[in-house]
Amino acid sequence: MPRLSIEEVEHVAWLARLRLSEAEKQRLTGDLNTILAHFERLQQLDTTGVEGTSHAVPMSNRYRDDEPRPSLPREEFLREAPDARDAFFVVPRIVET
Repeated sequence: MPRLSIEEVEHVAWLARLRLSEAEKQRLTGDLNTILAHFERLQQLDTTGVEGTSHAVPMSNRYRDDEPRPSLPREEFLREAPDARDAFFVVPRIVET
């Protein structure tokens, strides 16, 4: 079974920009090795004929039919805009050139 070394935990912590104390490095090395041992045990299971899943329970999306319907008249919603010109909303510029 591959085991993580403290150096590997330090490297991952460095990549994640984490500062760990020596005690935290020791504890995380043990914790991560325990997790990897659990995954190794799971890999030994016979999953022949088991369909892959992305959720633990069956999921389905509920979509309504996409039916066209009338919208508000343009003049009505532009009337509420703080600033509108030529049938468009006018917003402050956020990109400077």
